[in-house]
Amino acid sequence: MIIALLNQKGGVGKTTLALHIAAELAGLRSQVAVIDADPQGSALDWSQARQRAGLNRLFAVVGLARETLHQEVPEIAGSYHHVIIDGAPRVTALARSAVLAANLVLIPVQPSPYDVWATGEIVALVREAMIFKPRLRAAFVVSRKVVRTVIGRDVAAALEQYRLPVLNSAICQRIAFAECAIHGKVVREIDDSMPARAEITSLTGELLRYVP
Repeated sequence: MIIALLNQKGGVGKTTLALHIAAELAGLRSQVAVIDADPQGSALDWSQARQRAGLNRLFAVVGLARETLHQEVPEIAGSYHHVIIDGAPRVTALARSAVLAANLVLIPVQPSPYDVWATGEIVALVREAMIFKPRLRAAFVVSRKVVRTVIGRDVAAALEQYRLPVLNSAICQRIAFAECAIHGKVVREIDDSMPARAEITSLTGELLRYVP
């Protein structure tokens, strides 16, 4: 399975989701690689922080911010059960290449009107790619949701205009994710009983069911 996480806006938790989904899949005894296709290189920064801390490698992290992703990733995927692409923000040739490389495009959206409005371009890009890849799937995931807020509950309804499914699992805004980014960890390494871990486990399970 090749999953590309993409969004027109930055700051939606794209890298956090990519790394945590990869760690969860690796915990299921799968061979997993994260492709850092974002020129900012946040996934690579996380990997380096982990290495400096002397922590064991959970999965491979490869920097590949090139417009030839759709040609290179399928070959890389031959060595892994799952490949997670941490895509670049904004609709660019790099984002197009990531979409064409993927089996599933996962679009993280924060529960705010600005984020909902900003998804139009990435949805259009996915629709265009589906012409060439009819089996390509795409879905929204609510990310950085503030617990017990009305807008957090209403964002799924607001996304209906784009006619793509919204996953049932949502990821809340939690300090634990920020701590993980700093120390090169994932939430299950901090506290396996945390709500953040349960959210990631639920999301990963739903993704495995979503893509045959």
